[in-house]
Amino acid sequence: MFIDRTEIKVRGGDGGDGCVSFYRAKYVVAGGPDGGDGGRGGDVIVVAETGLNTLVDFRYKRKFIANKGENGSKRNCSGKDAEDIILKVPVGTIIREKMTNKVMMDLTKEGERKVLIKGGRGGRGNQHFATSTRQAPEYSEKGRVSKEYEIILELKLIADVGLIGFPNVGKSTLLSMVTNAKPKIANYHFTTLAPNLGVVSTKIGTDFVIADIPGLIEGASEGVGLGHGFLRHIERTKVFIHVVDASGLEGDDPLENIEKINNELRKYDSNLMKRPQIIACNKMDIPEAEENYLKIKEKYEKEGVEVYPISAVTNQGLDKLLISAAKIIKNYPEDIIFEEDYEEYYEIESIKNPFTVEVDEEEVYIVEGRGIERMLINTNLETERGYAFFQKYLKEKGIIDALKEKGIVEGDTVRMYALEFEYFA
Repeated sequence: MFIDRTEIKVRGGDGGDGCVSFYRAKYVVAGGPDGGDGGRGGDVIVVAETGLNTLVDFRYKRKFIANKGENGSKRNCSGKDAEDIILKVPVGTIIREKMTNKVMMDLTKEGERKVLIKGGRGGRGNQHFATSTRQAPEYSEKGRVSKEYEIILELKLIADVGLIGFPNVGKSTLLSMVTNAKPKIANYHFTTLAPNLGVVSTKIGTDFVIADIPGLIEGASEGVGLGHGFLRHIERTKVFIHVVDASGLEGDDPLENIEKINNELRKYDSNLMKRPQIIACNKMDIPEAEENYLKIKEKYEKEGVEVYPISAVTNQGLDKLLISAAKIIKNYPEDIIFEEDYEEYYEIESIKNPFTVEVDEEEVYIVEGRGIERMLINTNLETERGYAFFQKYLKEKGIIDALKEKGIVEGDTVRMYALEFEYFA
């Protein structure tokens, strides 16, 4: 099954919590703190593989969550780091953040490996918080919470040569004759409902990947027919072989059909018309094709476009066509990837002010800030020392003063992200 677009949810693993522990042994009256650190949460890593050409593996499993790091333990034992999650995708996969539709990464090379989400850092055990004045700290850090995204996986096939043209002009037959691909072939429109890939070996020793791109009809650039669903697959193609039914037996004009397809490419992305294009006049085994072939040759060779008479069914002219495409590919820079005009995703920059205080319609005082969020993640409020640290933080950072300026009084509600409490002076 060919799937070239899907949505999934991914989340990195949270860090393990640090441990609060004190050394205990026979004849040792007051052992020092020996709480170990929590382990690192698992990363979410994406790897591009050429052996894949569909996103079908993500059709049935839509959620990928890395494991949490192991908590620290006594005797300075650190928790075990969690294993990473590896997502294997086809080369040519773009990953977008769903909410903004901005591109997070674009994997265009075999074996390319990128970290999509870093696992949370493990919290520090109480051994790190001992000082000359605080020799028995009953405080440790919680593990850092990792990030979570809803993402869109979008595949754009990377092929050297793309077969374009109206349905039923012989693209699939041509592909089956020059490669080992086994596309579905029948005498009706839209026989091909998914791109097919094959590898061509030419007599001049140049091999290349060729793709049969379905769904091109008039109006495809506006989404008619298979529309944008398959137009995206021609964006990373170096050379187009434009296949046309030169026989004209279905009552349409081959010359007009060429221009209609080119017009759809132009409307979808004007840069596509800058790519080299070769016209293959197919079905030359039919007598009526000769006249149309001569008309096409006269018009397009003046514009510098090579035109070849072929018959995909009888193998007529296929060697010359493929050698012409191979020579063009040979002159391309190695591993060229055409630039895409997209907006890259980036994390929202933190505001200059360390925190903000707002009062909502229900008279709840809402306090937010990057520092506050980090403090809440790393502070264990269930311990006496952790709660004392929290109160000290509010005073030293000026949050208490800011709340008073907003008019807070005892009994009012304060909300800091997931934490909600009543204010007492």
